[in-house]
Amino acid sequence: MRSSAPAPRVIAVVGPTAAGKSDLGVFLAQQLGGEVVNADSMQLYRGMDIGTAKLTLAERASVPHLLLDIWDVTEAASVAEYQRLARTEIDRLLAEGRTPVLVGGSGLYVKGAIDALEFPGTDPGVRAVLEAELAEHGSGALHERLAAADPEAGRAILPSNGRRIVRALEVIEITGKPFTANLPGSDAVYDTVQIGVDVARPELDERIALRVDRMWDAGLVDEVRALEAQGLRDGRTASRALGYQQVLAALAGECSEEEARGETVRATKRFARRQDSWFRRDPRVQWLNGAAEQRRELPGQALALVERAVTA
Repeated sequence: MRSSAPAPRVIAVVGPTAAGKSDLGVFLAQQLGGEVVNADSMQLYRGMDIGTAKLTLAERASVPHLLLDIWDVTEAASVAEYQRLARTEIDRLLAEGRTPVLVGGSGLYVKGAIDALEFPGTDPGVRAVLEAELAEHGSGALHERLAAADPEAGRAILPSNGRRIVRALEVIEITGKPFTANLPGSDAVYDTVQIGVDVARPELDERIALRVDRMWDAGLVDEVRALEAQGLRDGRTASRALGYQQVLAALAGECSEEEARGETVRATKRFARRQDSWFRRDPRVQWLNGAAEQRRELPGQALALVERAVTA
């Protein structure tokens, strides 16, 4: 562990899927005497290991990893609940003089952890009407309504993500304002150094395709089949996860496994573009080159960036 300078209060390693965030987060936690706090919404679920590219027990043995495997696949994700859990861990680490290293590509979860983000309440009546419309007309129709009412939210939320579409429309109904208007700017709760891992689109697309192939080879279909027996298909959030949604469709006979694999690659590439767009909007993110030819230099560059931020 290096001790040449005191660590900042919080480090966040962000960027699109397959950029190399997990390994960099482990390195920084090792060097700075910290612990990794998961900020990937789907890695919160128990048993969703292969399809979320969760580090193995051996790969995360050198530093503690927090907020992994905390929810059953039947539980609906809640950013507000994640915010409470993440801040509890961050505050504990800071009180112990350790460095929280937040790692993940779920932009709203990262923002909820480190920024002054308050979530509007819920209205059971409004929610019930919207969920009934979702069941009757599907997520596509509701997404069209959302895109018309709040174009930025329409771009940020996938048309297939019925749960998030319903929530956004509910907030619009309750507050009378666009969903994105309820998301504040960059009022930080913690002093944070945000490091973005940048990989050029052609290389990132290739990594995504290779990652999906490895997931299939590692037994993703069997993992989904086992989780289906635990209620995955009924999980409002987990069942929509990339890879899992596509395999569930194949298991239901709606497509072949090969078609599911191809759609997983395409959907993941689209998702990576959305992730990149989200983090690019935040001027506090300091980007480092995560290309293959820069892989050896990336850890040292990130550590130097952290130490410069501390001593500045």
